[in-house]
Amino acid sequence: MNPGLIRFLKSAYRQEPITSFIVIVGAVDAALGGIDHSVSLFSFGIVLVTVALALRWWQLQRSQPLDRERVPEHYLPPASSRQPLPLLMICDHNTH
Repeated sequence: MNPGLIRFLKSAYRQEPITSFIVIVGAVDAALGGIDHSVSLFSFGIVLVTVALALRWWQLQRSQPLDRERVPEHYLPPASSRQPLPLLMICDHNTH
């Protein structure tokens, strides 16, 4: 096997282990179904691989930001509008 292909497969499996596992299971099912001339196992494997790849493609499409020029959110007001915090009074509980 080509070393570049092995490296690609390892990196893909590390990035998406669930999707890669489903693709491997589907490919094994399709291979076993093709060898044994079992149409149902072969078609189940092909459908499983197709669904896993389509799901991964859909996740990639959803994760990409639609608006490239986003305005950053500021959770605190600018420093010039801040008021100083009030001082805390330490109260001795033994005097009550």
